[in-house]
Amino acid sequence: MPSAKFNNQIHLHFLVFVAGFTAILGELISLEAIPLVWYRMVIAGLLMFVFIKLKGINLSVSPKTLFQFSFAGIIIALHWITFFASIKVSNISIALAMFSTGAFFASLIEPIFYKRKIIKYELLFGILVIAGILLIMQTELQYFLGIILGISSALFSSLFAVLNGKFVARYNASTISFYEFVSGVVFISIFLCFSADGFDQEFFSLSTSDWGYLFILASICTAYAFIASVHVMKYITPYSVVLTYNLEPIYGIVLALILFPESETMSTSFYVGASLIICTLVLNALFKQKKATKSNLD
Repeated sequence: MPSAKFNNQIHLHFLVFVAGFTAILGELISLEAIPLVWYRMVIAGLLMFVFIKLKGINLSVSPKTLFQFSFAGIIIALHWITFFASIKVSNISIALAMFSTGAFFASLIEPIFYKRKIIKYELLFGILVIAGILLIMQTELQYFLGIILGISSALFSSLFAVLNGKFVARYNASTISFYEFVSGVVFISIFLCFSADGFDQEFFSLSTSDWGYLFILASICTAYAFIASVHVMKYITPYSVVLTYNLEPIYGIVLALILFPESETMSTSFYVGASLIICTLVLNALFKQKKATKSNLD
């Protein structure tokens, strides 16, 4: 009978495929990044609240814990805003290639939270990741803003993954996700209230197709995937989760090439750079696995 860890590994790979499809929906939805993320978090938060009530999950947490969840919620909101903004100003391929740098950031952030030293080969791999980014920028400089936004998204994603890795050891995944989404909505709402275009009539004028794509994004790609990904962290380390999610750009870029061949066909340098980034992170994963196996044997 398969172990719980094995089942969660399979589940995680399915979640990565779902994550790859998220970028496709970001391209299909006509909304700009900030309202898109606001709608995503509102709908997903409502769906989570229904799920929590049906399951009878206790939402009681201390003020300190609520503050911690709220901080993480702001981080995930910023991750999604910068990710979708990267797609809007460049394309899916650029956003996903830059997002794959997340494991490099995790290798720098995780030692701070888990109080371990930075490993030398992680720094070497980090240099290779930067080389991959420079290769992409060499021929795709017209997407400079998209590249910067994509890298920012990767940084926020890594920070969020490490924070949630600390939370899941003590709290229910649904409780964590619900409060993070509520805080994300509050954060974006405050920003919109002070922005020029804020909550105007156009903000609430959505097409039928946008509503449909938003519901898929909020239900399958967010509410379900979010709770499930937090849950698998009980069995898989945050760093391993980030590494597995490096397959997301592969799934997403392939889907983008099939669905949007005209806008997603990139230069040779882009694919060389993206391959260098992804291969470096796969090597990093293999080194981690080898080290973990050796530690277990010792």
